[in-house]
Amino acid sequence: MEAILDVPEGFERHDRKSPVTDPWEPLYRRLSGDTVVLGLRSGTAHTNSRGFVHGGLISALADNAMGLSCARRLGDLASLVTVNLTIDFLGSALTGQWLEFDTVFVKPGGTLCFTQAFVTADGQPCARANAVFRVVRKAAA
Repeated sequence: MEAILDVPEGFERHDRKSPVTDPWEPLYRRLSGDTVVLGLRSGTAHTNSRGFVHGGLISALADNAMGLSCARRLGDLASLVTVNLTIDFLGSALTGQWLEFDTVFVKPGGTLCFTQAFVTADGQPCARANAVFRVVRKAAA
């Protein structure tokens, strides 16, 4: 039986599975307009040797949240490929904190989608990410 975690209201289990995120489960999401806000309660499996949430996890989930949000905004007509990802670490996240990855659209477009994500740990700024995604239109059926 799955342990009950303290999950903020409005979040539900994230249903988009990926081999890279499997070890970080359970992941949660909240749909907010055009965006997919990802969240997780950090645990020891998410940390580096100093006990902070690993920057690689923060980077990967920020990329994931921004890509999912672009796909949601553009609809099922396209898939996205990350062209560029940068991240600024603004603070540390610790075991037990609730992390949220929230996307802001800078310029969504038909060829490139520019986004920014803000990552918080218990509501405090933790990181800011910027990404550019290449929009790949799906072939007509």
